[in-house]
Amino acid sequence: MDARVLGRTGRKVSVVGLGTWQLGADWGEVDHDQAMAVLDTAVAGGVTFFDTADVYGDGRSEQLIGEFLRDRPDLDIFVATKMGRRAGQDPAHFMLDNFRWWTDRSRANLGVETLDLVQLHCPPTPVFSDDAVYDALDLLVQEGAIAAYGVSVETVDEALTAIARPNVASVQIIVNAFRLKPLDEVLPAAREAGVGVIARVPLASGLLSGRYTTSTTFAPDDHRSYNRYGEAFDVGETFSGVDFATGVAAAQELADAVPDGVRPAQAAVAWILAQDGITAAIPGARNVAQARSNSEAADVALPEGFDSTVRDIYDRRLREAIHPRW
Repeated sequence: MDARVLGRTGRKVSVVGLGTWQLGADWGEVDHDQAMAVLDTAVAGGVTFFDTADVYGDGRSEQLIGEFLRDRPDLDIFVATKMGRRAGQDPAHFMLDNFRWWTDRSRANLGVETLDLVQLHCPPTPVFSDDAVYDALDLLVQEGAIAAYGVSVETVDEALTAIARPNVASVQIIVNAFRLKPLDEVLPAAREAGVGVIARVPLASGLLSGRYTTSTTFAPDDHRSYNRYGEAFDVGETFSGVDFATGVAAAQELADAVPDGVRPAQAAVAWILAQDGITAAIPGARNVAQARSNSEAADVALPEGFDSTVRDIYDRRLREAIHPRW
């Protein structure tokens, strides 16, 4: 699989990574053996980049990755984690003592001395402008607890604020066929600054698989049931903020443009990877088949005109509701 340098980390990562929220919680039950099989299948497909967070299953996702890598010491896997959701979303909580507590916990979960990359986990907007936050993160780098730091953001403006900081290595932001706004400013700014861009929620919570209908239901412990209107966290994290029925119709239209032999989900990931400035996309997987399909997306060649189709569907069906919000 192709690899690209992840911004200021200086490390190369596979263009398709593995998002591991599914292995922790909020997507229905994934048992231990199934999680290990997902990780193993991803690596077999060329994935060298795992993305996790300290709150995915209250650390379960990190612990599973730590166990997986401990049993395979010869693997060279770049692991990005996130911190900042273990406390209430008050900017005052984003300070050195908490950063030390959170990173120490992640280091223990993952079984490492130094974390490859720690990302602030969609903190309150004022955090991105706080000099003390970056001073604390710089100190953790100096002390060897983390090798590099980045941010995960909800909005384009938050991303641009972070990119302007000299030691931010990467920005993780929702980019997919239903969320085009980052293409306008974030990707050019990141290219200019040498900051990596990690595309999260690349399948719009599964909508872009083209498998759903308006009658599709999800488990009660799946965020696609309990956060559809932003009841638990930012609604943009679920279906990229797209109204479910609207998203189903848009996804079906896009699926009609996918070439024979390619799954709609693979086309959706391949389209992201074709955008100038994207380092990697991190689709998640709940089973081996999904993990294998995601990895294969790195080799998909899209037909001429597919990008125009994505933009046309977005403009007609989604732009008015989505573009002004994030």
